Amino acid sequence: MSSVTDLFTHNKPEQPLAEKLRPKHLDDIIGQSHLLDKGKPLRLAFESGKPHSMILWGPPGTGKTTLAHIMSVVFNTEFIALSAVLSGIKDIREAIERAQMVLQQTGRHTILFIDEVHRFNKSQQDAFLPHVEQGLVTFVGATTENPSFEVNNALLSRAQVYILNALSEHELIQLFERTNQNIFPHLQFSDEARQILIEFADGDARRLLNLLEQLSNASETEQVSEINIDYVHNALSRSTRSFDKGGDEFYDQISALHKSVRGSSPDAALYWLCRMLDGGADPMYIGRRLIRMASEDIGIADPRALRMTLDSCETYERLGSPEGELALAQATLYLACAPKSNAAYIAYNNARSFIKRDKTRRVPIHLRNAPTKLTKDIGYGETYRYAHDCPDAYAAGENYFPDNMPKVDFYQPTSYGLEQKIAEKLAYLRNLDKQAKKDI
Repeated sequence: MSSVTDLFTHNKPEQPLAEKLRPKHLDDIIGQSHLLDKGKPLRLAFESGKPHSMILWGPPGTGKTTLAHIMSVVFNTEFIALSAVLSGIKDIREAIERAQMVLQQTGRHTILFIDEVHRFNKSQQDAFLPHVEQGLVTFVGATTENPSFEVNNALLSRAQVYILNALSEHELIQLFERTNQNIFPHLQFSDEARQILIEFADGDARRLLNLLEQLSNASETEQVSEINIDYVHNALSRSTRSFDKGGDEFYDQISALHKSVRGSSPDAALYWLCRMLDGGADPMYIGRRLIRMASEDIGIADPRALRMTLDSCETYERLGSPEGELALAQATLYLACAPKSNAAYIAYNNARSFIKRDKTRRVPIHLRNAPTKLTKDIGYGETYRYAHDCPDAYAAGENYFPDNMPKVDFYQPTSYGLEQKIAEKLAYLRNLDKQAKKDI
């Protein structure tokens, strides 16, 4: 009769392939050569014999957890791992108590590994500080987010930041060949099947191993040994590309879209738009950013751009996805091809900056509204000249600023698009002002 222990042992879930194949030594790691090659920062840190606190920043499947495990082995330390997604202050406290007990009983140091450290709030991150400072634990945090924004400065100043890169196509092929030869030698992949798996993995080693495991399970069920591209498409539902709607990947891609529009590259702008839509970005968020681009980077050089972006958002709201996405693409292409001017954007910022540092100035009497007999009697609006009654519908020499305000030139139209005509018109009006002053 089986014991309860046997029962639970037999029912223990099998480890995923990615966990089984987790590298045990630095030399087994594929990728991160900029950190792990001879003479590179992390290699030197491991060879120093002295562990130090660090933050490993990089996209999923680049080896952050693996490096923390290997670090514990190399330095012969206790290894305590917490996930910021599942843990709270109580878990942190228990981890610290365990580190103290290990130190007292065995004299061994502890590496405290925090996965997704950016998900801890400020008070949770602060809880590590005294123990890191005392040397009780060596803190190793893993994050997919920019630690400059997501990790407290106090904790950041006590840890070295190492940036991990997504695996290149060449590195993913290395991992594929190693796994195919050692784990699935019975499977024969066509070149096209291998290539599509590399593309699906999108720089993520864990994802590639998971895809291979899924294919292996499917092929075993169907008694198939030759894997071609059609079989891959049929066996796998394509995973979403690497895209975190709240993280760096999101802001990097919207930045690339904005810069492509600003740089008048319609093909690049369309590429980034489609990348974001393919990755699951909210189309209406993209629409709002297009509206911003129309005002910031095109402005009065082509006022139609703003109307087109507003229309594209309205079209998407009416049609939804995928039909409405074409309107966003149309607006993106128009913005990229339109003449560019940030003169309105600069003028707005200059005016805001001036007002913030300037004193409060009253409206001149001749510009004030005079809706009552009293305001008329004290001269409000008395000397105001109605522009439509003047030649060229322009009251030459009139002052519309507060009295004694220094001369300002917030708006400087460019020579692009409609602004070229605007610049000519303003130059003509300024000449009328000068002539009017001479005639006084």
